[in-house]
Amino acid sequence: MTGRSVIHDTFTIERTYDLAPAGVFAAFSTKEARNSWDDADDLEPPQDEGDRHVTEFDFRVGGRERYTTDWEGTTYRYDGRYHDIVTSSRIVYSYAMYADDTLISVSLATIEFAESGDGTRFTWTEQGAYLDGYNGADAPEMRKGGTTEMIDALTAYLQRQGTH
Repeated sequence: MTGRSVIHDTFTIERTYDLAPAGVFAAFSTKEARNSWDDADDLEPPQDEGDRHVTEFDFRVGGRERYTTDWEGTTYRYDGRYHDIVTSSRIVYSYAMYADDTLISVSLATIEFAESGDGTRFTWTEQGAYLDGYNGADAPEMRKGGTTEMIDALTAYLQRQGTH
């Protein structure tokens, strides 16, 4: 990593679920539900953490969500704050990502849950600032790929619940 730089990117991922918005929203609203699906199989906890799940979860406007995990020899820390929560309609939050205590990105995510027939049109829009060349031009695509994997895990969770 040399010099100071920033790459800006926005992406949107959409899905449709055969479940009312309240049911899809519920998968985001408790630590237990989030831990059931928001957990990539290739991530390992840092040796001193002991738990690779979300370590702090306060789902309310002004609340925080935090976790730390190791991946390929780097310790990553996620620090998020909820700015807007409208039950069964939307979640707006921002988060910072750190690699070994170096800030690598700051993002604003908006998750929308809209009625669509008997189900939900789910839309995740994220605007990111990727800092100082960390992962270079690949950073936005890597983030979109990771978010897509997370949403695929949400879809699998809803299917396991028999609610997709």
